Amino acid sequence: MRIEHLAFNVADPVAVADWYVRHFGLRIVRHLPEPNQTHFLADEGSTVLEIYCNPPDQVPDYASMDPLQFHLAFASEDPTADAARLVNAGASHVAEVRPGDGSLLLMLRDPWGIAFQLCRRSEPLLRG
Repeated sequence: MRIEHLAFNVADPVAVADWYVRHFGLRIVRHLPEPNQTHFLADEGSTVLEIYCNPPDQVPDYASMDPLQFHLAFASEDPTADAARLVNAGASHVAEVRPGDGSLLLMLRDPWGIAFQLCRRSEPLLRG
């Protein structure tokens, strides 16, 4: 088996999906407008995020969660430059971690409080 997608219940799926498309280079591979404005966003590989709003279920208070409790991580060749660009687009800086192995991990939050990490690892998690 393999992971098909990771889903996020958010209050404004149209705005969230648009922000990730514009600022992370994701693309919409499927959009189901009714009833929940479901957007499936894909990266250049095989990772898919589902962004939707299901009002009967509670939208998590992402902003109150510690980023180590839940976050989305992106590989970045230049986390510092990407973080600056994303902060200019409405993200906020949370923390910087420099493990002793030469990796750089920057934790930020998107404009809706969802934590995400920009990772430049000295050793990739998976080898292509």
